[in-house]
Amino acid sequence: MKKIVFATNNAHKLEELRQIVGDKIEILSLNDIGCHEDIPETADTLQGNAEMKARYVADHYGYDCFSDDTGLEIDALNGAPGVHSARYGGVAHDSDRNIDRVLREMKDVPMEQRTARFRTVVALIEREEDDTTEFPLRFEEMKFFDGKVEGVILTERHGEGGFGYDSIFKPVEGDGRTFAQMQPEEKNAISHRGRAVRKLVDYLTEQYLI
Repeated sequence: MKKIVFATNNAHKLEELRQIVGDKIEILSLNDIGCHEDIPETADTLQGNAEMKARYVADHYGYDCFSDDTGLEIDALNGAPGVHSARYGGVAHDSDRNIDRVLREMKDVPMEQRTARFRTVVALIEREEDDTTEFPLRFEEMKFFDGKVEGVILTERHGEGGFGYDSIFKPVEGDGRTFAQMQPEEKNAISHRGRAVRKLVDYLTEQYLI
């Protein structure tokens, strides 16, 4: 079975990805390879952040690696929080503070103007054999896979599942529930991350006949 590192220690993301991938690929976390550094995410685009994380693991640990960056883009906030989604409330990965800020900034926005979308970009970097150099392994060019889902931002939280902004995001596709009200398999079937990762898995399946 092919092994590949997913450049995250976010347990929610890791579990979600493993459910999407199934038994085709063994997904390793940063903790699994002994990477405990705070990998920089200082790019001004989702693609840039995803590339930075994947390349860091490849350069420092020598593994094939993929990484994702996800942003919530709210039209009434001119695309914010976007690339700053994880830290929108001021503290990294504090979902409650992130949601509180969004709800506060949108308190006077009517429902018909609360359109938004989640976007995910996955960056993949792989090793390949190179018999022409002193070093037999080198890393090839980065490949990118993206996914998007449209929806609306609700005025209050609904649901206990999911993570991030899931409790205030109602996808257009679906039956009116938020991502946080869905079972994991229901969310994965239509989510931004699910769509991006399925493109990644399709690529790996074709490349390695998994």
